[in-house]
Amino acid sequence: MEFSSHSRVWIYQSDRKLTDAEVIDAQVLLDNFTRDWTAHNNQLKAKGEVKYNRFFILVVDESQAGASGCSIDKSVRFMKEVEQHFGINLFDRFNLAYRSGSEVLSVPRKQFEALLKEGVITRDTIVYNNLAQNLTELQTKWEVPFKDSWHIQLFKDLVTA
Repeated sequence: MEFSSHSRVWIYQSDRKLTDAEVIDAQVLLDNFTRDWTAHNNQLKAKGEVKYNRFFILVVDESQAGASGCSIDKSVRFMKEVEQHFGINLFDRFNLAYRSGSEVLSVPRKQFEALLKEGVITRDTIVYNNLAQNLTELQTKWEVPFKDSWHIQLFKDLVTA
């Protein structure tokens, strides 16, 4: 199924890495949810996926039917159920993810700050911008060097040019 580059995207980041078995289970839940996801009784052209055993990504191609407030509420309720099911937190916006080698790790803001001070996280460390709004941003602005991310604004006192 092809999706427009303008398709809306919602990214939820887990506070821990899911096991491969949990990812398979999560994909089934996402597939079932997106298959039945509607807005004002209109079927949404939607898909969901788990990336790096940590990120839950929902995509809606609004060229067919737009996501309404009610349908977005349904997705938030669904993601809360996913949290309960896996015993994870998907709504902590100050749990920051970064790449270390081939691993994607996440830490609370204070720990991220400490890793920055220690030089573990540098200006070139890949971080994840979960504020991406559409597929184009997901493909071009989601995985970016720390120096090019919104994160740098949080820690600008710690980062030198």
